[in-house]
Amino acid sequence: MSQTQPITFEDERKAGRLLAVEGGTAVGFIAYFVLAEAPHALVAVHTVVEPGHEGRGIAGELVSTFYGIAAAEGVPVVPLCPYAASWAARHPDRAPEAPAGVVAAAKAQLETDSALW
Repeated sequence: MSQTQPITFEDERKAGRLLAVEGGTAVGFIAYFVLAEAPHALVAVHTVVEPGHEGRGIAGELVSTFYGIAAAEGVPVVPLCPYAASWAARHPDRAPEAPAGVVAAAKAQLETDSALW
């Protein structure tokens, strides 16, 4: 039976990635961007867990950490990623809903800049 190492999370803001790292290797990530307009929400667009690492709760921990980062910065999260949105729906106590105007602004920014995806 192989032993897993603790997973740490690294926010690579300039690259738009929150990484889940195990033993120096990225085993998952959330691709995201920062909303250009105030309140500068964090916008999750995709959650990935690398093959062979699924089923260990890594995606949920990524989203939980992502919401924690946003809370520490005092900004909302817009979960455009289907996984992040479903996680938020299951954890409303840990994932406050972003105001409708912020969600609309995030969708508009994503539509005008495909490089964000």
